[in-house]
Amino acid sequence: MAEKKLIVEREPREYNGKTYYNYLVKGVIRGKEVKAALAPTDNGGFTLLDIVYNDDTCAELTVTPYEITDEKTKKTVKGVTFGVKNVDENGEIYECKVKPFRSSDRTLLEMLLKQTA
Repeated sequence: MAEKKLIVEREPREYNGKTYYNYLVKGVIRGKEVKAALAPTDNGGFTLLDIVYNDDTCAELTVTPYEITDEKTKKTVKGVTFGVKNVDENGEIYECKVKPFRSSDRTLLEMLLKQTA
């Protein structure tokens, strides 16, 4: 069975006469509709997100596992990094790293990912 992909929706909002965007992964957990908010990893990331989304309202969530071992303590830390990805009509891939906006968003995202596995 193929793994289901999570989609990151780009929703516009107005503030002081300017248009800004919220980046949300939506889903249902135990019958409750939820939204996990994402943000770029730095301020320059908003420009990258504009490039990735172009005129689209949706992009694919990417999940990249990592593993780091401390040479002194030999402890290994495992985790994942997140990104959004879009492919244009020529097959060119555009991607930007993102992070959960709050710790509760990280928890919701982890729950949603478990459902898609």
